[in-house]
Amino acid sequence: MGIQDLQAFIDSSQIPGSSVPVDLLRIARGLAVKQSRQQQKTGKPLNHVNSKLSLVVDGECCLHRLYGGYFSDWVCGGQWNRMVQFLAILVQTIQTNNIELAVFFNGCLEQQRMNEWITSQLRIRQKINQVLKHINIKGTPPPKVWWAAPSCLRTCLRMALRHLSISVLCTMDDHHQEVIAYCRENCFYGLMADDGEYAVFDPPRYFSSEHIKLTYKGSLETKEYILSEVTKGLGLSSDRLCVVAALLGNYLLPEQDLLEFYHRLGLVQSLGKIPVDPLVKTVATYVKGLPSVENLDTIAAQIFGSTTDPRVSRFKQSVQYYLNGTKDGFLRYRTQAAHHRHGYSQFPAQKISPHQNKGKHVDQVDNSKFASETVESERDSLQAYNEATASSAGTPQIVIEPPGIVPDDKMKPNGSAVIDGSEEETGTKSGTNSVSTVNGGHSGTLIISVSSSSSSSSATSPSRTPENKRMTNQEDSPIKSVTLPTVPPEVMRTASERHQKGLMSPYIYQILTQGEIKLPVLMEDENHKDLPSIHLVFRPVRQMVYAILFNLHHYIYMASKQKEKGDEEKVEVPDICIKEWIWSKNNQYQTPDYVRAEQVGWGVPTIQRLWFGSAIDDKRRRLRAFLTCMRSDTPLMLNPTYVPQHLLVMASVLRFIMSHPEKILLHKIELDVFIAQAFSPALMNAHQLQELQLPMVTSRGVQLAALFMQGVETALLANDACGAPIPWLMCCPWLFFDGKLFHHKLARTSTAKSLLDLCEHRYEYVLKVERMRQAILEGLDIDYCIASVQTQLSGMRVRLPPNIASPPGVIPPPVRAMNAINVPERVYAPRGLFRRTVPSRGGQLEIAGVVVGSWGPNYGTRGVPQATGSFTPHRPSGGRVVPPQVTSVGGPKAYRQGNNMQGYHMNSLNGRPPTFQTRASSRHFGVPGRGKRNQKLVSAKKLQCSGCWQEAYVQASV
Repeated sequence: MGIQDLQAFIDSSQIPGSSVPVDLLRIARGLAVKQSRQQQKTGKPLNHVNSKLSLVVDGECCLHRLYGGYFSDWVCGGQWNRMVQFLAILVQTIQTNNIELAVFFNGCLEQQRMNEWITSQLRIRQKINQVLKHINIKGTPPPKVWWAAPSCLRTCLRMALRHLSISVLCTMDDHHQEVIAYCRENCFYGLMADDGEYAVFDPPRYFSSEHIKLTYKGSLETKEYILSEVTKGLGLSSDRLCVVAALLGNYLLPEQDLLEFYHRLGLVQSLGKIPVDPLVKTVATYVKGLPSVENLDTIAAQIFGSTTDPRVSRFKQSVQYYLNGTKDGFLRYRTQAAHHRHGYSQFPAQKISPHQNKGKHVDQVDNSKFASETVESERDSLQAYNEATASSAGTPQIVIEPPGIVPDDKMKPNGSAVIDGSEEETGTKSGTNSVSTVNGGHSGTLIISVSSSSSSSSATSPSRTPENKRMTNQEDSPIKSVTLPTVPPEVMRTASERHQKGLMSPYIYQILTQGEIKLPVLMEDENHKDLPSIHLVFRPVRQMVYAILFNLHHYIYMASKQKEKGDEEKVEVPDICIKEWIWSKNNQYQTPDYVRAEQVGWGVPTIQRLWFGSAIDDKRRRLRAFLTCMRSDTPLMLNPTYVPQHLLVMASVLRFIMSHPEKILLHKIELDVFIAQAFSPALMNAHQLQELQLPMVTSRGVQLAALFMQGVETALLANDACGAPIPWLMCCPWLFFDGKLFHHKLARTSTAKSLLDLCEHRYEYVLKVERMRQAILEGLDIDYCIASVQTQLSGMRVRLPPNIASPPGVIPPPVRAMNAINVPERVYAPRGLFRRTVPSRGGQLEIAGVVVGSWGPNYGTRGVPQATGSFTPHRPSGGRVVPPQVTSVGGPKAYRQGNNMQGYHMNSLNGRPPTFQTRASSRHFGVPGRGKRNQKLVSAKKLQCSGCWQEAYVQASV
C-alpha cells in the first residue's frame, strides 16, 4: 500500500521502542503540574496555548473511533444518539483533564490524489458486497472486519463535535499538509492520526488514533510513536527518511513505477504481496548506503537508469512533498502563499490557539455568518432543540471512576475495562456489550454561536507542485472543459470561512472553486437492484443547488430583459455543468458524469440575497428555495402541528423519496416505520437502544437506511446553499433517526396488526404519525395497489375471516378501541398472511366468474355520507356503531419481509367495488372440471347453505 507500509512497519514494533503505550490523561496532568511549577518560579501568567495538552486529530484516520467503536449496528444506518452520547463522555473526560482537541476532516477535492481515492472506494465497494451477501444469507450484522463508514457519518460527526464545543476544521487544498501546518503554526503539542505520511513529517508528538480507548478506570489510553527511535533503528536522518517514503510509493510516484527497482533489490514478489518488514528495511538499507541525498537527480538516475525518464521528475516532487511537511521544510516554505486554481488565494495563517474565543479578536472580521443566523434564531432553535431532546435527560448509565478506582463488577477477566464500544476490546457481541452511554449527556451547555470552532483553520499549506495532475482517462468525455461563471468575492469569502470552520457541506466550496465533486460508494446492492442508484435518486436536488450557487435564474432573467429591450449587448446564459464522480457497474470511476444545472422553477433570488439578505421576504424565499429543491413546497410541510421543526429535514427527504417519478421507492408501511421511529420515546434513550436486540437485519432495511441518510446529506447541502433557512441545531440527524430502532420497527411490521401496534399502543404517537404522513403525501398521487387479488389467491387455500362481511342485523365484534379517537385503522401484514383493508364502499365475491355474494358500504365510526356532505354515524337495529371491518386475504405462503413490506394495502380499485375471484377444483367440490354450470350451482349452494358468511370457506387451486 505504498507509504502506508511505513505506518504498518512502525506499528508492528519491529524496532524496539518505536511505539509505547501511554495515558493521555496522565500526560495532561503532568503537563499541568509542570506549567504550574514554572508559573510559580517565574511569576508570569502562562500562555493559554501552553497551559493545556493541545492535540490535532485527523478525523479521517479515526472515523470508527469517533463513531464509538466497531459495534456492529453501524450497518443499520447509524446509531447517532449513541454516537453523541459516546462523544459526550469523551469530551467531558478530556475537558476535565486539561486536554484540548482540534479535529480535522478532509474537505479537499484533491484531484492529484484521484487514483488513490478511487482505489480506496473500490476496496470499500468490495466490503459492501460482502456485507450485503452476509446479511442476505444469515440476516445478522456483519463482522467488524467489514466496517465501513455509514452514510452521512462525517457530517454527523462535524455537527456533534460542534455541538459539544470541540474545534472542527476542514481542509481546503491538501489535507495532510494543512493538518501538519496547523499543528506547527499554532504550537500544538502533538498530532493524533494513523497515516504513514504524518510519520515522515515528524510532528512534535505522534499518537495513534487507531488504538485510543477510554476505560472505566478513568484513563485515555493509546500508543505514542517515538519517531526518533524509528529513524535511529533504521540508521536514517529525517531527510533520508523522506527519500525512503518516496521510494515506497505514493500518489505522485505509484508502486507500479517502482516495481523494477524492487526487483533489483531482490524483492521479486508481485505488488501487494511483498511483506511490509522486508520492504521497508530493504529500501531503508539502500537509501542508507547512498553517499548523499542532496542531489536528487543523481539518485533518480541511479534508480531509474536515466535522467530523462519521466519518473525522475515525479520522484523529485515526491521527496520535496515530504520535505515540505517536516519542521525545517515548513519553516522554509511557510511564507509562500497558496493559490487555488480559480485565482482565489487562501486566507493567511492565524497564529492563535483554537481554544481562544473569537470575540477576543476585535480586529478579525467574522465573514462566516449567514443573515439567517441571528441571535434570535439561534435562541429559538436552542429552545426547540432542548424540547426535542427533553426525554433524553437523565443520570449517566456509566460513571467514569477517578484514576486508580475500578469497580470490581466492571472489570474484565484480564483486569482491564473499556467503554469505547469496540468488540475488539470488550470481547462481547455488539448487542450486549458494555458501552458507555449517558442519557442526556449532550443536553448540557451548548455553543449557540454560528461557529463553535473559535478560529479559522487557514494555516497556509507548504507549497505544492502545480504539475500534479489527476491521471485519469477522459478522452471519451462528452465535454472537454467546463467554464463556470465568476463567483462574487463576498460569496467566496464566506464559503471559504464556513468551509474551513466545518460549518457547511464541503461540496459547496468544491463546486464553487473547481466545479467538481466526488460521491463515495454507498451501502447498495449492485447485483439485485431493488432500488435505483442512490446518488442518481438525489441528483435533481444537486442540479437545483448548482443553479442556485451560480445564479442561473439571474442570468436567464437578464438575458430575457436584454432581448425585450433590443439591446445589442447580449447577456450570455452560461452552460453550468458540474462533474460528478459516481460509481456504477458500467463506469467504475473511469470518467465523471457532466451534470447540468436545472432551474428552480420560480424567481429565486441571487446567491448574495439568499446568503446575506436580511429582509422578511429574503427569509421566506430562503426557506421556499430549500423546500423547492426537496419537492416539499406544500402548505402542511410548514405547519408545525403536522411537521415539528426538528423533523422538517426528515419530512422533506421522505417526501422527495416518495415523489420519485419512475417507481415507488418506499412502501407505505416503510414510510410509517420511518415516521414512527422518529416519534418513538426510545429514540433519545441511547442506553435502551444499546440493549435492544434485533431479531433480524434485512438487506432492504439496510439499503433504505442508506437511501434516507444520503437524502439527509443532500438536504443539508441544499440547506447550506440556500443560506441555512433551517437552523443547524434543527438539522441534527440524531433528532429524527436511529438505524437500530428503524430496523426494530421494520421487523415488528411482520407481526404488528395496525399502526397502533407499531406505535406501542400509544394513541398520541399514532396521531402524530398520521399527521406527518399526511403532510408528506400531500398532493402526491401514489397507487399502492401493486398486485391483483386474483394473483394473490392463485394456488392458495383461503379462509375468509368472520369479519369480512356480516348479514344485516349481525354486529361483528369491535376490531380495536382505536376507532374511538377517529384514527383510521392501518392493517399490516402478519407473518404468513397478506392483509388488506376493506374498501368502505362494499364489494362482491365472485366464484368461477359468477357473483355469489356482495356486501354494502362500511363506514364504521366515520358515518354514512349524506347529500349535504356531512357524515352521520351508521347505526344498525341494535343501536351500536359499527366499527370499520377488517379482513385478510392470503394464504399460508411464507411472508418475505424483503419483498413485500407494504402489506398489500388495497386503496384504489378504479372506482368499482372490489371483486374477489377464485377458481374451484373438482378434487375439492366433486365437480367434473372447472367452469361447468353444475360447479357454479354447487359452489353457490354451498355458500348459501352455510347460513352465515362467517362460516364460508373458499377452496382455490391452480
